[in-house]
Amino acid sequence: MKKEINIKSYTLADEERLMKIIEAEGEEWKAYWAPEVREKYQKMLLDSLTYVAYENDEICGYSRSFVDGHIAVWVVDLLVTPKFRGKHIGRQLMECIYKDYPNHTVYVMSDVDEYYKKQGYEKIGSVFQVTANNKLLNYRTIKLSN
Repeated sequence: MKKEINIKSYTLADEERLMKIIEAEGEEWKAYWAPEVREKYQKMLLDSLTYVAYENDEICGYSRSFVDGHIAVWVVDLLVTPKFRGKHIGRQLMECIYKDYPNHTVYVMSDVDEYYKKQGYEKIGSVFQVTANNKLLNYRTIKLSN
């Protein structure tokens, strides 16, 4: 019997199971499950465009994205658990975005470029993090005029 993947919008009912698969990814995903950020990330899941994939009652993956007005969707997280990788679940999660936002350009913020190249996505540009140690401006030197 072929097992079917069911993809739906994320709700609070998915929270516990989803956080377990994120935590199972280990240190690479600690920015989401560490005690000091976990509650904030759980709120972000609700505030974002988040889909969860299930096989029967077992969660097997999710995607989290931001919708930028009427122009673009930015995929921030895409995760399929190791047990389910290679079954095109990541592609199915992406297809939900295309289906629900057919007139938007979809971009992926990735640290796993090879996966997205394999899917046939085109790499354009890059992302840089601005931290407190490398601020662009010294806020004390800015004068605002009336």
